[in-house]
Amino acid sequence: MKNLLLDKPGHTQYLLCNEAIVRGAIEAGINIATAYPGTPSSEIIDTFAKIAKDSGMYVEYSTNETVALEVAAGASMCGARSIVSMKHVGVNVAMDALMTLVCSELTGGMVLVAAEDPSCHSSQNEQDNRAIYANGGMLVLDASTPQEAKDMVIEGIALSEKFKVPVILRTTTRVNHASAEITYGPIHDKPGKGEFTKN
Repeated sequence: MKNLLLDKPGHTQYLLCNEAIVRGAIEAGINIATAYPGTPSSEIIDTFAKIAKDSGMYVEYSTNETVALEVAAGASMCGARSIVSMKHVGVNVAMDALMTLVCSELTGGMVLVAAEDPSCHSSQNEQDNRAIYANGGMLVLDASTPQEAKDMVIEGIALSEKFKVPVILRTTTRVNHASAEITYGPIHDKPGKGEFTKN
């Protein structure tokens, strides 16, 4: 797992997509990772937990998806960069907070990885959340390969900071559980110590 922390642009590593998402977060300078794990997203927070000590990130297995989203959002409102992951039905649990968050102003970038499960490999339904995201006017990046997923975390943070809103990274079981050669990019510096400015 320590290979995920290599600051060696151009290096290639064979990774599970969920591990590639973690590498994208490292490259993006993420300060905090939270999740309520559920397949097909579980390996994301598990991988963060394995590298937390060496990466200097705060990593949290949250009580539920709402808590995961709100902790990540609070960090982003204070200028930190955050990533939160959950499965598609977890978005239902976090919906109240998510719909309000879209109307708030984030100063640090925030990416929500929402892993959907077509064909119900490990879920009670196969809901498609894209209509929900459209209803909320959310920015959505839709990854089709592990390399795209890694790169989209970085792009998602950039878009989030530009528009001051959370960005959704939508994946599916077949993408999350695919493995591929991933090309590393440079690691960006994390933002400095955040602070909350009442507005």
